[in-house]
Amino acid sequence: MEFDLAFIWAGLIAFAVLTYVILDGFDLGLGILFPFAKSHAERDLMMNSVAPVWDGNETWLVLGGGGLFAVFPLAYAVVMPALYMPIMVMLLALVFRGVSFEYRWRAQKLKWVWDLAFSGGSLVAALCQGIALGALVQGIKIEDRAYAGGWFDWLSPFSLLCGLAVAVGYALLGACWLIMKTEGGICDHMRRLARPLAVATLALIGVVSLWTPFLDPVYFSRWFNLPGSLWSFCVPALMAALVWLLFSGLRGGADRQPFFAALGIFVTCFVGLGISFYPMMVPPSLSIWAAAAPDKSLSFTLVGALILLPLILSYTAYAYWVFRGKMDPNEGYH
Repeated sequence: MEFDLAFIWAGLIAFAVLTYVILDGFDLGLGILFPFAKSHAERDLMMNSVAPVWDGNETWLVLGGGGLFAVFPLAYAVVMPALYMPIMVMLLALVFRGVSFEYRWRAQKLKWVWDLAFSGGSLVAALCQGIALGALVQGIKIEDRAYAGGWFDWLSPFSLLCGLAVAVGYALLGACWLIMKTEGGICDHMRRLARPLAVATLALIGVVSLWTPFLDPVYFSRWFNLPGSLWSFCVPALMAALVWLLFSGLRGGADRQPFFAALGIFVTCFVGLGISFYPMMVPPSLSIWAAAAPDKSLSFTLVGALILLPLILSYTAYAYWVFRGKMDPNEGYH
């Protein structure tokens, strides 16, 4: 029973993290693209496109972090000391970014300050998320069920590369979101930006993907040892199809296709990480079952999750449905 509950909870935490990445990813990417807007009116339109949903997107970050603390306390106790710096900087960046949503609409003389807080907070948060991911992938030192590394083990060439890859990928998501949500000059501008961002994102994904198997022999065996690698090769095949959909959508003038193709690329990368990680909760040595809370705790929290998750999903789906379609430049959320 413990095996099943731990596995289910690992899937739920992974789902919460993935949902946060694909929902808040384009949100943060929009902020990264903020300095490239041609006017204050374009910036207003960009912010209005996510104003009704951005705070709901953050819910999944809380759910993932809170769920990890509740059901995988040992993993939480190991990961937090290892990644204190990037996680704290990320949270501060999200605070500045969140405050700017309201303040920039009221400020007149200092509007540029809140524009900077929004774009800078978005960029720093994206970089920190990628750095934290890279540090987790390269492995965390554990001795006697506790973190045994140093303060700056998270800082490495690989983690910095992952930070850059996530930031550029989020910018691609943001550009594709604006293609779907806007019309006219800003839509054309974002379509032009999306092409080089797509090339850069795919190049960075390629470098990270080639580097990752050499970080740990387990990763290498998952991807290159037969017959298990036959299943792993489904990931690059799916990625190739999504890349074709992305570029054909950008060339053909489609509005929705590039966004959903870019989302698919992120989901595929997440699946690839899962193939490398499983069954480790914290690579290279802490498994899902070793990190899990007692069976009774897992059962109790699962009941709450089964009630809460459908409510959050329903609210999120309803919010996106209500605010679907193209933005009207003459109307706004604020």
